Amino acid sequence: MGYYLKVPRKNDYYTRKRLGSKKRGLSVEEKRTRMMEIFFETKDVFQLKDMEKIAPKEKGITAMSVKEILQSLVDDGMVDTDRIGTSNYFWAFPSKALHARKRKLEALETQLAESSQKKERLQQSIEKSKIGRQETAERAALIKELAALRQKKEHLKAEIDKYKECDPDVVEEIRQANKVAKEAANRWTDNIFAIKSWAKRKFGFEENRIDKSFGIPEDFDYID
Repeated sequence: MGYYLKVPRKNDYYTRKRLGSKKRGLSVEEKRTRMMEIFFETKDVFQLKDMEKIAPKEKGITAMSVKEILQSLVDDGMVDTDRIGTSNYFWAFPSKALHARKRKLEALETQLAESSQKKERLQQSIEKSKIGRQETAERAALIKELAALRQKKEHLKAEIDKYKECDPDVVEEIRQANKVAKEAANRWTDNIFAIKSWAKRKFGFEENRIDKSFGIPEDFDYID
């Protein structure tokens, strides 16, 4: 029996290359970690242009994302920066980064504890509110009766408002209000007659001329 060696065809190689797993890009956190490694390993001070050269070459961080990642580290207080002359310089020391991460971790733990307590309180409130609210035939009947009573109450309230004008207290209030208004109107009538008398004596105006000039009707008089 003869043996033969199968030689892979050129097309098989390129097919496997095309179908092979594509290299995964770095996540934001991975980029941040690798950029911090540059500072910690070198303990040096850099400009942005320096990082844009070093980060892609040594840490696989794309040059286009260097500025954004560096700024995020500055915003989080993990990288220090200062402007000297016309250039910005960046640096970071392990001790400061450790303290910054520790403070961040403590803040997150505090938030988690507060959220857990709030969740527990809400859960207790939910459980407490469920007591006595089990769906039973009796509860359904009571709810239906309550709805009917509320509807009847609204109907009665509307009826009361309709006949409120006949309420003795309301009538008395209206009577007193009318009395006050009548007294006020007659006081103004006194004032107008006094002014008309003064104008006739002072300037010799005729009464009908005064009435016409000031729009006073002919039948103007006190209210009985």
